[in-house]
Formats: sequence, C-alpha cells, structure tokens
Amino acid sequence: MSSKQSDIGLIGLAVMGQNLALNIADHGFNISVFNRTTEKMNKFISDNPNTPGTLVGHAEIKDFVLSLSLPRKIIVLVQAGEGTDAIIDKLLPLLNWGDIIIDGGNAHWSDTIRRDEKLKAKGYRFIGSGVSGGEEGARFGPSLMPGGHKDAWKEVKPIWEAIAAKVDAQTGKPLEGAKPGVPVEGGVPCSAYIGPNGAGHYVKMVHNGIEYGDMQMICEAYDLMRNLLILSPDEIGDIFSGWNKGVLDSFLIQITAEILKQIDPVTGRPFVDIILDSAGQKGTGKWTSTNAIDLGVPGPTIAEAVFARFISACIDERRLANTVLKGPEKYFQGDKIEFVDAIHDALFCSKICSYAQGFQLMREAQKKYSWNLNFGKIAQIWRGGCIIRAAFLQKITEAYASNPNLTNLLLDPYFNKAIQCAQHNWRHVVGVAATHGIPVPTFSSALAYYDSYRTLRLPQNLLQGQRDFFGAHTYERIDRPRGKIFHLDWLSPSRPQIEL
Repeated sequence: MSSKQSDIGLIGLAVMGQNLALNIADHGFNISVFNRTTEKMNKFISDNPNTPGTLVGHAEIKDFVLSLSLPRKIIVLVQAGEGTDAIIDKLLPLLNWGDIIIDGGNAHWSDTIRRDEKLKAKGYRFIGSGVSGGEEGARFGPSLMPGGHKDAWKEVKPIWEAIAAKVDAQTGKPLEGAKPGVPVEGGVPCSAYIGPNGAGHYVKMVHNGIEYGDMQMICEAYDLMRNLLILSPDEIGDIFSGWNKGVLDSFLIQITAEILKQIDPVTGRPFVDIILDSAGQKGTGKWTSTNAIDLGVPGPTIAEAVFARFISACIDERRLANTVLKGPEKYFQGDKIEFVDAIHDALFCSKICSYAQGFQLMREAQKKYSWNLNFGKIAQIWRGGCIIRAAFLQKITEAYASNPNLTNLLLDPYFNKAIQCAQHNWRHVVGVAATHGIPVPTFSSALAYYDSYRTLRLPQNLLQGQRDFFGAHTYERIDRPRGKIFHLDWLSPSRPQIEL
C-alpha cells in the first residue's frame, strides 16, 4: 500500500467502476478504491498490479477517505437511488468542508438536484455526471456529462478530460486505438461542463432516450429486410456494414452489422435468430418520455421506442394473438435493392426527427430548471465514447455553431435539405410497412412529427371546440390576439361569445 495520497477515489467496483478506475490509473492519476465487499476489492487490486498511476484499495471507508488529497474528490458508482444516498450518508461525517462527491451513476436528475441542495447546505460540493459508453467506454474513454457545482468541476476537469473519449478536431470522428496503459493522445475530449445541479444527469437521460429511438429504428429496418424482403441475417449485416460508411456511420450501426453476422456457437444458426424477442429496459427512456409529457414537449418517437419494448415483453399475449388476429400477407413484389435504399432513407429521416425531439426537450427543460445549456457543446461531447456516437452528430454540432438559437434541427439547412431529398422514400417505406402489416412505430411516429411540425393549421381547432362544448375549457380565436380566451354558450350557440 502506497503512503502517497491519491488524486481521486472511487466507491463501487462493479464492472463500470472497475473499468473507470483503470482508465483513471492508465492516465497516470493515483486512485484509491473502496467496495462494500472487501474480497472483490482485493482481487481487483491483485489483478492489476502495474498501472501507470497508483491503484490502492482500502477495506475501511475511513481509511479510504483519509488516503485522498485535499480537496477530496470521490466518485460514487453504486446502485442508483437509495444505494447512492446510503454511501453519501456514510461519507459525510468523514469529509472536510469543500470536499467533492461525484455521482457517476444513472441517477434521476431530480435526485441530483436534491443531493446538490443537501450537500451545498452542509458545505460540500457535488457533481452529478452522466457516464456513457458502457463497459468499453468506461475503460478506454467514455462521453462524460458533468453538472453541478462549477468550482468543483474545475477541480475534476483535468481528470475528466484526460479519461474521456477523444475526437478529431476537424472531422469530429473518434480517435481509435486506446489500449490498457496507453491513453489516446491528442484530439478534443468528449467532456464539458453541462450546467448546475441536475443538468448533467438530465442531458445523460435525454442521451439515453435518443439511444432508445436509434435502437428501435435500426430494429425496424432489420425487420423489414428480414420479414418482408426475406434476406438472411448475414445479408442484412452486409447492408448495415455498407450503411456504416455513409451518413448513418455510427457505433450502433457498426455493432448491428457484427451482431447480424454472429453465429450461435450452440446451434450453428444465426445468433440473432435464437435470441428471445422480449426487450428489457432500465428506465431512462421512460424518464425521457415522462418528462416530455410533463413539460408539454412533443417526443413521440422516443415514446414509441419505449412502448415497443413494452409490447415486446408481452410475449405470451402476442403468441396467443398471433393465432387469433389476422393481417395482410407479407409478400413483397418490388425491387429489393431499391427498397433497401428506401429503408436507409427512412432510417436517416426518422433519426433526424428523433434527435430534433431530444434537443427540443432539452431546450424547454433549461427554461423549467433554470439552466443555460450549450446544445452545440452537448452534440460535441456525444461524438465519441457514448452509445449514440455517430458522424451525424458532427452535423448537429455545426448546426448549433452556425445558429446557437436554432429552435429545431429540422429548420437547419443541412437537415432540411436531407429530409427534402429523402422523404419520398421515407413515406414509401412507412406505406409499404402498413400495407404488409409490419409495425414501424418509430418510422411512422417520426413522419407524423415531421408532418405535424410543418403543418400550418392542425385539426386541434376542432378539439378545442369539443373541450369548450363539454367542459367550458375555452378557446382562442384566429381573428383576435393570442392570449384572449373565449367561451361559447352551447345551450344558445347563436348568442354572442363570452370573452374571459
């Protein structure tokens, strides 16, 4: 055990915690670690004896705290919710004024706001940091979304920027080649201060909601090729590999190609064909959709992605329904190559709309929670390390660099032109899917969002008439200033309307 004090500490040695600790040590920082199960901590230390930075384990939390240089910086990576609160409560009696606690878990942003207020009142500093990229990202370079105490961020910044994924300054493409003990040199770090209290965890939540949308869209593209065009998983994998060389270049497209080419070692069949079609979820997509509803922001594509997972989990009901409910024959008679190109365009257009909804939600959230979010910077730090990393994000970065006050990505010239060029194919795919009974909830909801957003007059004028009729909920008139509300006496509708 080293007598030198550590630069930072980490509590919680599950896979993410172990990989993040090794990433920190690889960059030459001395790090102390603590885990509730001492045996796990001891094994972790013994398995990693030669890191560039000193890696020290402590069996007692008091010794762990005392091993850290001042002001102490402690990463908490334990179960979100009560588990995080319990660890914080254990730490507080051992800390000095100004010490920093960093919650790196998937915390709900409202919990982060609560913890920030609690710790600030006691003289401590708190950072809630989104960490995206899974196990590999944590080990070799994640996307990091810190929010909270701004002065605390200045203390943490050298470590966070060192361990974050790096992208090329000109192209925005991730710099590859990280290996244990050999950090990636150069490039722009995928980490930036997001804003006060819960801003970092909120942005991570929206990232995950967008991720839900991306994954479901890819599944819909796969479903059309597998069950309408009757292509093999290997053939579809080749198509996704090709797509990964163009505008759809992304981590999720890349791994989809690899998954589709994987053979099951037990049966010799395509691996994807033996996976049960019941999807799990950890809640962040649901949080995003719920918050969109709470703020009155349209987020249909992310919500449909969440609902798609829910209906997939109703597997016993679906098996019964399959024997009772009938639909059209799935018999495609068109040109398969042309339709594959159309599916590509449908996926790209739907992706644009999904991201537009995510950024629209963040725009409204900053008003609600008194944040000042830099949307171009957010897109920048998503370009590498995180699950949704994609070439596409460079275009979002450029859109907000050109117009920081952009109200919706659909209004940016690049994305506007992209949809104008591809929307015929998008509409064709949604129509063919409906005709053949193949569900495409994110493709179709994204199209409905696009058409609703561009429509000058929606049918909700009738809806407001309905609301006023049965509940006297009032309405506005097109020939009066906004904000003037009226009610019609429906018992005597010919009488003058009442201005309220």
